[in-house]
Amino acid sequence: MAPSGRPGPPSAHAFAPHDAELRSAARHLARRRFLTVTAAAAALAFTTNLPARGAFAAPELPAVRITQDPFTLGVASGDPLPDSVLIWTRLAPAPFEADGGLGQQRVVVSWEVALDESFAAVVQRGTALAHPEYGHSVRVDVRGLAPGSRYCYRFRTGTWISPTGRTRTAPGPGSDTASLRLAAVACQAYHDGYYTVHRHLAQEDVDVVFHLGDYLYEYAVDSAGGARNYTDLVLPDVFNRETTTLADYRLRYALYKSDPDLRAVHAAHPFVVTWDDHETENNYAGAVDENGSDPEQFLVRRAAAYRAHWENQPLRAAQFPQGPDALLYRRLHWGTLAQFDVLDTRQYRSDQAYGDGLHVPGPESDDPARTLTGDAQERWLIDGWAASTALWNVMPQQVCFSQRKFDLNAEARLSMDAWDGYRAGRGRLVAGAKAAGAANWLVLTGDVHAGYAFDIKDDFDDPASATLGTELTCTSVASGRDGTERPANWDTFMRANPHLRFYDGRRGFVRVELGRENARADFRIVPAVTTPGAPVSTVASFVTEAGSPGLRPA
Repeated sequence: MAPSGRPGPPSAHAFAPHDAELRSAARHLARRRFLTVTAAAAALAFTTNLPARGAFAAPELPAVRITQDPFTLGVASGDPLPDSVLIWTRLAPAPFEADGGLGQQRVVVSWEVALDESFAAVVQRGTALAHPEYGHSVRVDVRGLAPGSRYCYRFRTGTWISPTGRTRTAPGPGSDTASLRLAAVACQAYHDGYYTVHRHLAQEDVDVVFHLGDYLYEYAVDSAGGARNYTDLVLPDVFNRETTTLADYRLRYALYKSDPDLRAVHAAHPFVVTWDDHETENNYAGAVDENGSDPEQFLVRRAAAYRAHWENQPLRAAQFPQGPDALLYRRLHWGTLAQFDVLDTRQYRSDQAYGDGLHVPGPESDDPARTLTGDAQERWLIDGWAASTALWNVMPQQVCFSQRKFDLNAEARLSMDAWDGYRAGRGRLVAGAKAAGAANWLVLTGDVHAGYAFDIKDDFDDPASATLGTELTCTSVASGRDGTERPANWDTFMRANPHLRFYDGRRGFVRVELGRENARADFRIVPAVTTPGAPVSTVASFVTEAGSPGLRPA
């Protein structure tokens, strides 16, 4: 089915790749010595997706026996559609234990959706099962809701009631909605600082939040929480190692979601999430990891990471992974105002050229066969632009799309991990956008731990060439620690890249208001994340007019 579809949740006969099965698959793959990664991926999907024999057989835990709050990881909602929204929670009375404190028992959970926070006007209710095979996560695709409406939701098991979440549906398909306010965030390394950015974002009046990746980091977190430098809390040793197994990734999500500010922002707004590299492993490309491991072995790790991501995010069943593969790219609409084409630039990409890092472009990086999205996703994106009737065509994705020269040399170095390392693929998208007449093209980007505002040029080496759209990078929530307003390369970047209109190296988010006449972007920044409680302020604002691409100060 299409990425924008809504199948039902996986049944009890769906798949349950436990760590033991993943290890078994790794041994099986090593013995077979497959000649191609494609064959390995297919075999891994088959091997790890054994029927979940325990899904029906798992005993039910009577809710009265849950003596500690099971809603320690909060609630979330996501991917709003005109008639439905996905609501999520995960039961974990002991979140830092591998089984969350619930063992291998299933739990009955009830849910409610209402028009008010007191739940006097309940519009939908039902029950769901929290299966141990899915890390006791619960997701409900609540359908039959009214378009363009706000709702509250909550979960209950036994005497325990979850925090209340607030969410909303998208406007109807033909609705000429006047405006939409969104926020974009990315890169929240727990060990680099507090989630002050999320605390402020929870108080913002936005309709939806786009998380552009690096929700999770695989790196070890010491007992003091790294730069958080806890003095009143000692984290268990289970976090002081790199994540490689399904149990590791599940526990790392539990650590991140134990943060009250992250729980608050999820409860306040619906999220649209995509991943980048650190949800699995730094700078991986398809089936190739950073350390040059056997791709067949890395796919085992990728399967575990993808599974834990689905379990811990408000994603529909369409995104449920099949072994090491998951259909994460998808399309959402906001009436006739906006079309959102959410990309996955990790799963299908060619390996980075020239050993990754910074390099002058050359035959290897400019090989036309190289791709960041894979052929199928590239065709899906360009075809979607051709069919779009939206005023704004928004592309939430991971790595810098616009050219970034890192020095002032005649042949400057570029990042081989960003679109600069895949210039033929970027050229195909630019040509596709032009041919499709993609109106008011807006790219939302994460990854780089800096706030950027770019004019997207027809020819980045010619400042006089046509401006085709706008790219906004949202900086990071915590990654990179406090940062600085003007990093050491600020002057070089601004001189080497005349299409770069703004550059700030502090933590924060970008808030965007899409209207019928223009789009306004506000860069919201906090001065520090290594100590909690910093204030937020708007340090720059830009406007781009509908029908007239190009940024100007607001």
